[in-house]
Amino acid sequence: MIEHEIIGHTCVVTLNNPPANTWTPESLSEMKDLAHKLEANDNIYAAILTGRGEKFFSAGADLQRFKGGDEKSILAARHFIHTFGAAFEVWMNARFVTIAAINGYCMGGGLEGALACDIRIAESHAQMAMPEPAVGLLPGGCGTQNLPWLIGEGWAKRMILTNERVNAETALRIGLVEEVVDKGKSLAKASRSKRRWPWRSASPAFLRSRCRSVNRSFTTLATGCRAALVLRSSANASWIYLRSKTNRKASRRFWKNAKLCGRTADRKLLEKPLSYRLFDGLLIENF
Repeated sequence: MIEHEIIGHTCVVTLNNPPANTWTPESLSEMKDLAHKLEANDNIYAAILTGRGEKFFSAGADLQRFKGGDEKSILAARHFIHTFGAAFEVWMNARFVTIAAINGYCMGGGLEGALACDIRIAESHAQMAMPEPAVGLLPGGCGTQNLPWLIGEGWAKRMILTNERVNAETALRIGLVEEVVDKGKSLAKASRSKRRWPWRSASPAFLRSRCRSVNRSFTTLATGCRAALVLRSSANASWIYLRSKTNRKASRRFWKNAKLCGRTADRKLLEKPLSYRLFDGLLIENF
């Protein structure tokens, strides 16, 4: 599911899980292992993350892995959430610079994967959203931390609480992406962008330390540890929310509709915004 190719000092990582390039626990583990391998390779200065095809960067988690509302499904979802956090934590703290080449729909865990990168380049037809509330979930892959740090509290709540989608133009305006290019040009643009970086004048380790300093400047906790926020707050808060009666009703409603719609369930979900109240207060106990 995770393909990679090393070109010079850059690794191009492609999520290939048709039809929508969804994440699975296996692909997230592959992503984590690949990051560790690239960390150990001093010749790798940058990595570009993209999706296979022209329509999807990634539609997020493979919901078939934890459909239903029974205890077994809840445990599977909990494991899935921890896998998301663990994989994206490594990606965020990687020594090399990371770029997301967003080549289509970028939803839920797909958007969280892009948020874990240092730079995001979107194609003009890209759509971005956090649709987890519509299926009774919280963003468990760093979304509740990275999104407000990047675009501010107001827009972050607007996307997470109301399932609002933003197009590439809006994403550029609010700071969700750094650049918008024509369809099919994001990977080429990402490859060209890295050529401007001053590799010859500074070591990769030095450049990465500067990037980490920027990341940590957004953390107000005394520990200064982003990983603690990612894993402890998102995963545990999602676990509490998964067990709630509100979530069980939302999950049952979603899977009932999914059975009626068949494979079109995910598409209909993206096109039919639902609003659920999420309680960020659940995160406080982890601080």
